[in-house]
Amino acid sequence: MPLVTSSGHICFWQGGSLWVGRGEGRSDWHAHHAHQVAVSLAGSCSFRSDPGAAWTPFAGAIIPSHRKHEFEFKGAIAHLFVEPETPQGRSLQRYSSNAGISPLPDDACIRIATLLRRTESAGDTGAALVAAGQAALGILAGAVADGMPVDRRVVKAIEYVGIRVREPVSLASAAAAAALSPGRFRHLFVQETGTPFRAYLLWLRLNVAIESAMAGGTWTSAAHEAGFADSAHFTRTFKRMFGINPAELGNLSRRR
Repeated sequence: MPLVTSSGHICFWQGGSLWVGRGEGRSDWHAHHAHQVAVSLAGSCSFRSDPGAAWTPFAGAIIPSHRKHEFEFKGAIAHLFVEPETPQGRSLQRYSSNAGISPLPDDACIRIATLLRRTESAGDTGAALVAAGQAALGILAGAVADGMPVDRRVVKAIEYVGIRVREPVSLASAAAAAALSPGRFRHLFVQETGTPFRAYLLWLRLNVAIESAMAGGTWTSAAHEAGFADSAHFTRTFKRMFGINPAELGNLSRRR
């Protein structure tokens, strides 16, 4: 069953994004760097994290960073992606201690669905959608995890990469920004973020390409802008991380 999205919107902010759309279909197996919060706004939504396992329906679910999964939906759905090294991402870890797909608490799920359904149906601007997405995260994360900060040296490297994500960035240059040797930085980055530096950089580049395409560019131009060698490399990366081909996003667009 191919994924077919008839309409929707994507908005981005530092460390996260909100995807809201209507359609139906099923993804392939995939995994991505961000924690994923999925909430059904109308219709049905199911997930599974093991091949051959039964599909589990969810009104709302959280999928931990790097957890392979499939999803199937029909109707309207919202996805929040939150990078695990952000304060909100670290706070969300309490909902996924078993590293599997976990249901959202009923009260939080209802509040988030109501908030996002109202914001989407009002046709609000990108700024309003960003505010709604961050408010939805606030319902789940509550007070951010100040007691579990990411090492400041890794934070400096992430800030360095974020500014230069459209340029060639090496592990050595990021390590220098963190005032560490490449070897020590490589180890510390995995320890603090749960992913190798190069995989993290690929995740950032993927989001840059999506944002560019949603703003009106072609997928080919978006792939080149984000530093992918060609559109084929971008498409393979997209499918590995989101379980669909970028063309299957249909009429999704970025809200301004």
